[in-house]
Amino acid sequence: MSAAEVLVVVRGGLEWLLALGAAPVLVYFTVVNTFSLLIIVLAALELRMQQHRDSAEVASHVGELIPGVSVIVPAHNEQAGVVQAVKALLTLRYPRHEVVVVDDGSTDQTLQCLVDAFDLVPVPRAVPQDVPVEAVVRQVLVPRDGRTRLVVVSKDNSGKTEAVNTGINAATETLVAIIDADSVLEPDALLRVARPFSDDPIRMVASGGSVRAANGSRIVDGRVVRVQLSRRWLPRIQVVEYFRAFLLGRAGWSRLGCLILISGAFGLFRRDLVVEVGGLNNSSIGEDFELVLRLHRHLRDQGRDYRLGFVAEPVAWTEVPESLAVLRRQRRRWHRGLWETLSAYRGMLLRPRYGRVGFLALPYYWVFELFAPLLEALGLIMLAAGLALGVIDVEFALLFLLLAYGYAAFVTLCALAVEEWGFHRHERWRDLPLIMAASVLENIGYRQLTVWWRLEGWWASLRGKKQVWGVMTRTGFDGGATRAGRDRAAR
Repeated sequence: MSAAEVLVVVRGGLEWLLALGAAPVLVYFTVVNTFSLLIIVLAALELRMQQHRDSAEVASHVGELIPGVSVIVPAHNEQAGVVQAVKALLTLRYPRHEVVVVDDGSTDQTLQCLVDAFDLVPVPRAVPQDVPVEAVVRQVLVPRDGRTRLVVVSKDNSGKTEAVNTGINAATETLVAIIDADSVLEPDALLRVARPFSDDPIRMVASGGSVRAANGSRIVDGRVVRVQLSRRWLPRIQVVEYFRAFLLGRAGWSRLGCLILISGAFGLFRRDLVVEVGGLNNSSIGEDFELVLRLHRHLRDQGRDYRLGFVAEPVAWTEVPESLAVLRRQRRRWHRGLWETLSAYRGMLLRPRYGRVGFLALPYYWVFELFAPLLEALGLIMLAAGLALGVIDVEFALLFLLLAYGYAAFVTLCALAVEEWGFHRHERWRDLPLIMAASVLENIGYRQLTVWWRLEGWWASLRGKKQVWGVMTRTGFDGGATRAGRDRAAR
């Protein structure tokens, strides 16, 4: 077959594919962006309701009604910032809380830094096995003064998930807050994220707080003292993503009553129920997502009345990747975790027993989150090939780009408007146009890269390739010395 004949066959096949799939692809992008816009509207309603409660009201309302909290901090090779982080956590505004640091077999001076800073001494305290863990606990240490509510558990290295489960075992309070060692909580974050437990102490199971990108902001003594954007475009675009997904997206799903994801960087759970379902799954990449879905399934199977909520105002600040290599590893891992978790809980899909979770949230995540990169990649390939072969005209190409990316940029700008109306965190006037520019630039190159990376993660999972946790190099929040931490956990 000659090259001309091959070209005719390819052209004919492409024409057939376009005739079959062009309209569904356009409808798909229209629906996904419209639904995202609806979620933002619902989020705005939720934010308006929550804003009626200021910090003074929160503090006066909770008082003695709110349960105690054990803040669990898994740490591995965090010597550069662990002392500052723990000091900040100990001074959070909360009636009764303890900090449980689990040193996951660090090979640097993480443990010694804690011993020196807090005058820790070992105690003959056994850590129960309420949640089964394999790693051996070496020792338990507490401050010599007997007053500081800090517990440090030193264990053999076995990964972040087992470190969290060990912290759950060591916790003594009713609620457990799971955060990352490099997260920075605002002073009243615990008060606000625990508010749903005082409003509805019987039914409330878990509550999530918002996570924001801290790159470029000034942080002193574990507190954000000035919010500003990074000088680099890559973290700026991620700031926009976090607005849309980790703030407004989850606020909207919470409003619908079917929140299925609470970020592992900042979540509050009832300890007894986490123990009841077996703690975090050590074999899961998306352990935070998997835990929330397991709670939903467990409680629905038992016919128990329960609630999960999201509170937008409490903030955990985290450093987002500043290099494409690190961002690639993150997005591959996220999408692999999404696929493996959805696949494991596919039995909940479209089953009446699981209510809105089974009929609304899970179908959305299957169609518009899991399959989104595949459909977007196919659309882009067909668009490029169709233009090259003259199969499609410029008008159709522009319509595709308008619905897929122009509409998406509009949705993101709407999210930015809601965030600015609700919180106005970025006080410098010049940050606003930069964020608006990032909302548009996200769709030019950045989004296409994340599509490819998500497909890589999905393909690696389908092939059964072992997950490798790489190194995430951190530049530090305040322009100080470079911090490097593992991106985490041995497997």
